[in-house]
Amino acid sequence: WDDYQALNNFRVDHSLWAGGELPFQARFFHLGLYFHHPVALYEVAAGQARPIVFSPDMFKYGPRVKDKIPEQVGDLGFAGFRVNSRADWDRDMFAFLGASYFRAVGASKQYGLSARGLAIDTGMEHPEEFPEFRAFWLERPAADAKALTIHALLDSPSITGAYTFVVEPGDTTTMQVETRLFPRRPIERLGIAPMTSMFQCGENDRRVADDYRPEIHDSDGLALWTGTGEWIWRPVLNPHYLRVNSFLDDNPRGFGLLQRDRDSDHYQDDVSFYHKRPSLWVEPQGNWGRGMVQLVELPTADETLDNIVAFWNPAEPVQPGRKIDFSYRLYWGAQPPARPTVAEVVATRLGKGGMPGQTLTQPMRKFVIDFQGGPLDSLPKEVQPQAVVAASRGEIRDPVVKPVAESQRWRCHFDLVASGREPVDLRCYLSGPDGALSETWLYQWSPPPTTSS
Repeated sequence: WDDYQALNNFRVDHSLWAGGELPFQARFFHLGLYFHHPVALYEVAAGQARPIVFSPDMFKYGPRVKDKIPEQVGDLGFAGFRVNSRADWDRDMFAFLGASYFRAVGASKQYGLSARGLAIDTGMEHPEEFPEFRAFWLERPAADAKALTIHALLDSPSITGAYTFVVEPGDTTTMQVETRLFPRRPIERLGIAPMTSMFQCGENDRRVADDYRPEIHDSDGLALWTGTGEWIWRPVLNPHYLRVNSFLDDNPRGFGLLQRDRDSDHYQDDVSFYHKRPSLWVEPQGNWGRGMVQLVELPTADETLDNIVAFWNPAEPVQPGRKIDFSYRLYWGAQPPARPTVAEVVATRLGKGGMPGQTLTQPMRKFVIDFQGGPLDSLPKEVQPQAVVAASRGEIRDPVVKPVAESQRWRCHFDLVASGREPVDLRCYLSGPDGALSETWLYQWSPPPTTSS
């Protein structure tokens, strides 16, 4: 990693559109580390494309790698590129690097989770296929342009396709994405608008938490705004084994991996700044039809390894010879553009079930969910919210809803009695006289695997 950083000291005076007359500049990544396959880069101006050619003069090689660089390097090509805007020439706005991965920042200028052009067979028993962006065409912006347009060619053994990204910076960076895909063979699990994040530990999952920091994650939950208008919050976690959850829908209104917890005190991290990591929201455009948002959770012991993936999987089978079009908008920032009008889930905690001092005669787990906002802020004193709780198996006991002292939160807690090793799917929301007061909390609790001595 350190050697690659020494390779990647790009000379900003060699930026595409250097000089500051135009509102954007593109800077390039060196091959190395995980990135061994060059991508073709072109500038498009006045309707004509010209190749952007690698030169070692573009990079200031650090002492740890300088002696390893041949005198005649040749045209190595680039691993990818990043873009800066006039608002901040020193810090990235977004970057494309590796396979079909790309990332962007919002007002915090902090990178976090990644998006991908496409996912194929993620979380299945056979190996995943990683399509790659093989070439990019960067359109020269006008002097007063607010957005930058980029075209890309995606390719893999199973599929090829064309992409257009229109990227506009701001407190929330937006990307309008147009895709046209051409499958070469049947694909069992196609992931549209995929995003990849990291969750090692948090308030709901302390399984891998031998660290001075209480929470370590880029995202703490999957938010869904369904085609019927229901809002769902599904906290993510670091499981013992690979898990795939599917959320069936018809023409979804939006979904995303969010970092809702913005309290720096909850992380105690002055290096990675997890409380500043952006959320990523997908806003489908046009009729996406039937399908499912799928959430893949993998075990990880290291915060440098992404282990959370979410994407849309269309119900219609993917067959060769058929064209597939999708259009959507991505939002990178602290908050998604759409928010529930009902209360949001702001914390999920788990612990030993029962009451202090009680001897448990059955396996029991306590779930504690905090809700805030929406109609709860103006709830009449005579109205007591009710918990609507359900479990796929086992027994729910003693559901309680009460205000949290010295806060604007309402807390629901209940016990789950469930034996056996199979996962339990849980569902909870707060209800009042006129219907739902909160979004729907979903959770999948897996009993810890038994260990043998």
